[in-house]
Amino acid sequence: MQSFLGQIELFPYSFVPHGWLACAGQLMPINQYTALFSLLGTNFGGDGRSTFALPNLHGKEPAPSLQYCIAINGVFPSRTA
Repeated sequence: MQSFLGQIELFPYSFVPHGWLACAGQLMPINQYTALFSLLGTNFGGDGRSTFALPNLHGKEPAPSLQYCIAINGVFPSRTA
């Protein structure tokens, strides 16, 4: 099953799977992640000119062995009215 770009999942791994990034509030370069920036904007931080931030869900996991990750590849979600 293909994930949606920007989809957040809870993973039981000690590593971040390929095509995903940890949701740890890190600043990302807009020029490398333009599609993801178009979905997230500066809702979680960044200057909106060269950077944006991923959500920081570190410490919000229901168990210490889990981690939230966001898809950086996948289907661009469409909006329906």
